[in-house]
Amino acid sequence: MDELYAIGDVARRTGLSVSAIRFYADEGIVAPAASNGAGHRLYDVAGLARLELVRTLRELDAGLDEIRHILAGEKTLHDLATTHLELIERQEARLRSRRAVLRTILRQNSTAEQVTLMHKLAGMSDDERDRLLDEFWAEVSTGLEVPEKLLGWWRSARPQLPDQPTTAQLEAWIELADLVQNREIRTAVRRQLHDICTTGAGPLMSSAPILDAFEESTPIGQAAMDAARDGVPPDSPEARLIADRWVTWLATLLRIPVDPGFRRQTADNMVLADELDDGPGGGDGPFDRYLELVAAISEPQPRFPFLWLASAIRATV
Repeated sequence: MDELYAIGDVARRTGLSVSAIRFYADEGIVAPAASNGAGHRLYDVAGLARLELVRTLRELDAGLDEIRHILAGEKTLHDLATTHLELIERQEARLRSRRAVLRTILRQNSTAEQVTLMHKLAGMSDDERDRLLDEFWAEVSTGLEVPEKLLGWWRSARPQLPDQPTTAQLEAWIELADLVQNREIRTAVRRQLHDICTTGAGPLMSSAPILDAFEESTPIGQAAMDAARDGVPPDSPEARLIADRWVTWLATLLRIPVDPGFRRQTADNMVLADELDDGPGGGDGPFDRYLELVAAISEPQPRFPFLWLASAIRATV
């Protein structure tokens, strides 16, 4: 513990250069313990330990003032780690954003104007993203003869970009932002939403009674999702109760009696729905693409447990 080391030996032991050790001494960060008759600096074990800590902190991009505060006991390592973790996470976010822009450029062979726009889109704040979507829906929905409740459901389908998005999520956001600003796309979405409500089974499915009935099914569906996620056996009393609520709701909607045949058919339809479920969107229209991108940007949501509910319904027969 009492041994003193020459500056060359200190450099070999700490991995610092001789010039760096002299610099830290001149800056008053780690002073030598003594000097010999020739004026050469000598360091003790404590000095070596402090220099090794300085090297580690510098590798973490700590500034000289921060290092001084730590060595003087005025700032803890925890404080330093917290500060630098925040800096690193911000740097990672910027890098992910740039990587998303570059990948999109390569995939689309973008022009200089498009690159500028993509860079802006990738760096938008949550409020800016919301304003962009508000403008989109304001134009798409103005004068559109669609039930307000259904329109509210569609408008609520918004991307929720996580604090640390992946490159794929950023790429999806760039595409979505470009999509909602395109005038032709806005016109096509408006036309598709109109067709959804006015053609085929659209008038019936968008009628107030049907929309109210779908809204009533939400808590039942959520109960099924929670039970399936928690591993509740489909033949348990809890599962059968959820299945009964679902079958009763559906029978009321269709205005038909509940009997064993209806229960079996409902279970079979659940299995078919699982096979046909393509996730959000599912079609090839512009609004379908909108929903797909929203789902790709947001945190993954659990899939509806069609097969679990089918088994629970069969257990009630």
